[in-house]
Amino acid sequence: MTLLELFQLIKKHVLLVIVLPVACAIAMGAASIFMMEDTYTAQTSMYILARAAGNEGATNYNDLSASQMIANDVARLLQSDVVVKGTAQELGMKSLAAYKISVSSETTSRVITLSVTGPDATSAARVANAMASTVSDVAREVQMAESVNVIDVAEPPAAPSGPNRVLYVAVAFLAGLFAAVAAIVLMDMLNTRVRNAEEAEELLGIPVIGWIPTMKAGE
Repeated sequence: MTLLELFQLIKKHVLLVIVLPVACAIAMGAASIFMMEDTYTAQTSMYILARAAGNEGATNYNDLSASQMIANDVARLLQSDVVVKGTAQELGMKSLAAYKISVSSETTSRVITLSVTGPDATSAARVANAMASTVSDVAREVQMAESVNVIDVAEPPAAPSGPNRVLYVAVAFLAGLFAAVAAIVLMDMLNTRVRNAEEAEELLGIPVIGWIPTMKAGE
């Protein structure tokens, strides 16, 4: 099938090409509004005060490689069961399964950022601040760092961070458009009728030498 033939098929079934994507987009929009709950993301940033070899409590500002290793260790510690379960106990919660936890750090910095996404803005901020406090205690206990100091306290976000309903609707629209084109091509492939002279010549292997016009009754 050539591109021109595909365009002609789409033009012939233009109603399906319009209706199906719009219907998919509307259905996804309704589902994202009524079935997907809003989520909120709270962030807190922390600075790691490292232990210096041979001089406890001092900070070795020249060893950037060591700084990054410590930051990576603390980032892993934030997602460990010790910190997660300890935070849940501190807040009187059974678990933090309802919250998504992510940690990021700069390449040459001891500053790490903790993001907590949950179903409620206030609880997301509470969990983020509690985790920052818990990781500081654990880091000192295991002698990973002198301390983990909070730079920016997590505040309840004013607006939800998800779900991205616009993206979902756009994807649903494109999926509906693809499905419509695929359905049109499939219907054309399953249609075995001879629809024009060119198809007759191709199927029979003989040239068309004449046409019989369609006659209406009474003519």
